[in-house]
Order: sequence, then C-alpha cells, then structure tokens
Amino acid sequence: MNEIKGLLFDKDGTLFDFAATWEAWAAAFLTRLCGGDHDRALQAGARIGFDYDAAVFAPDSIVIAGTPGEVTAALLPLFPELSGPQLIDVLNEEAARAPQREAVPLIPLLTGLRGRGLALGVATNDAIVPARAHLAAAGIEDQFDFIAGFDSGHGGKPEPGQMRAFAEATGLPAERIAMIGDSTHDLVAGRAAGMICVAVLTGMATAETLAPLADAVLPDIGHLPAWLDARHPITG
Repeated sequence: MNEIKGLLFDKDGTLFDFAATWEAWAAAFLTRLCGGDHDRALQAGARIGFDYDAAVFAPDSIVIAGTPGEVTAALLPLFPELSGPQLIDVLNEEAARAPQREAVPLIPLLTGLRGRGLALGVATNDAIVPARAHLAAAGIEDQFDFIAGFDSGHGGKPEPGQMRAFAEATGLPAERIAMIGDSTHDLVAGRAAGMICVAVLTGMATAETLAPLADAVLPDIGHLPAWLDARHPITG
C-alpha cells in the first residue's frame, strides 16, 4: 500500500462546516440582494436550492458544490438590473466576509499533519479571493503548499484539473495523494486524477451518498491522523 505523502482538501464542508457557515450567511445575503423584498428573496432562494424562510439548503443545492459562476447564472434572471460580472462580484465580495465555522480546530490539526511531512493543499469551487480570505481569517493560509479556486486556471470540480495541478506543484504521484471532501464533486475529481478519496460528513451529503465513491468515510477531518496511522502503522 503506497504511503500517503499529500493531502488535498476541499474548503466548504470539509475544512469548514457547511451548514453552520453558509445557511445564516445565505439568508442575510439574499435579504440584502433583494432589498428586503421577501417574495423576491424566496424566488432567489428557490433558484439556488435554498429555503429562505427555513434558512436551510436542499441536499442538491447548486451552492454546495457549484462554482460562483454557476450560482450567478441561476440567480441572474431575477436581477436584470445587474450584469453577470456585477452579480458575481457582489457574490464574491459577500462570500469573502462570510464568517467560517471550523469543522474541527484547524491550526493544531494542520500543524500536526505538516509535522508528518505531508504536503497540504486546498482545491475549492469557490473563487480564489474569498477562499484565501477565509483561510487567512482562520490563520491557516500559510499551512498550505497549494491553494486553487475555480478561477485559478485549473477549472473546477468535478473535473480533475485542480487535483493534477496539486500533484504537479508538489511533485507527488497521484496515488500518493488523498483528496478529502464532502461532496460527490470532490470524490469524482479525485478519482479521475487517480487519487485516494476520503469523504467527510461535515457537508450536506450523507454517508450513503458518498461511500460508493470513497475509499474511506470519516465523520470529520479530525479523524485523519488516526486513519493515516491505521493505513501505515508504526512497527517497532
């Protein structure tokens, strides 16, 4: 069994708890975007799989695994006063200010993983500017050897461009890298790149949905050290 030498993380739902971070933010964002018009906010929420009144995402919401461009395309027909670039700018600016809820305490976890000699990266379907803002706010941006958003030139998931870019940047073969994510997009992308795939349950997808695509399903990324130890036990 090849020893894992690199870990590539999704961001939302993996490093950060998806529901705790984004559901309250989405309700406030739609309220602002719609100027307090409740009916318009309901319509906008429905277009992106978000129940505005209940402040919850549907499991198949485009926001969960989609790119800002895809979210913008879904919303744009309701906002003819805005161009596509204007709306995506508003979305990215608001997203950059979203307070993130860590899935587990990230600084000690990532410090420990780096201490094992692992290369670390982030591959997200978020835009790179808000992604880096979220990582910086959590004090972890400098823990990563590679950070890519959907607009970094490698494409977005479920295509494997970001995965291949991480492998190239670190000089690691794909089979020595684990892709860790909370959505089918993450796992499909990792598998297409030839990586080991690890699912976590801090997003909106269930274990039943993720398990067929994953080599392992963990409650959260805090279980990674024990999982790594189980794969490669230290023998005396």
